[in-house]
Amino acid sequence: MFSLTDPFRRRPAALARLPRIVRIYILNAVFGFALAAIFTGLVLWFDVAGIGHLVTHVAGGWFAAAIFFVLNGIVFAGVQSGIAIMSLGRDEGPGGGPREAALVTAPIKERV
Repeated sequence: MFSLTDPFRRRPAALARLPRIVRIYILNAVFGFALAAIFTGLVLWFDVAGIGHLVTHVAGGWFAAAIFFVLNGIVFAGVQSGIAIMSLGRDEGPGGGPREAALVTAPIKERV
C-alpha cells in the first residue's frame, strides 16, 4: 500500500536509505513540478493573457515557457511539500474539541 507519509518504502534501495522526511520532500517536490507542468500547459493552451500566442510566435518563446514552468514548479513544489510536512504531526484519531475550564485558586494580597 502506498503512503504519502512514508513514500519509497518499497522502492529502490538508494531512496529507501534516505531519512523519511527527505523521501517525503522528494515525492512532494516531484508532485509539485507535475502540477506546474499541468498548470503551464493549461495557461499556454487557453492563451491566458496572450501568453500562448507569445510563446508560439516570438523567437525564444520556448525559453520564456521553460522559465514559467521552472518558477511555477518551485512555487508548487514548495507549497506541496509544506502542506505534506505540516500535516505529519496531525493526529486523526478522536480527541480535540473544547477544553474543560479549570478552576484555579490563587492567594490575593489585600492592602490595608
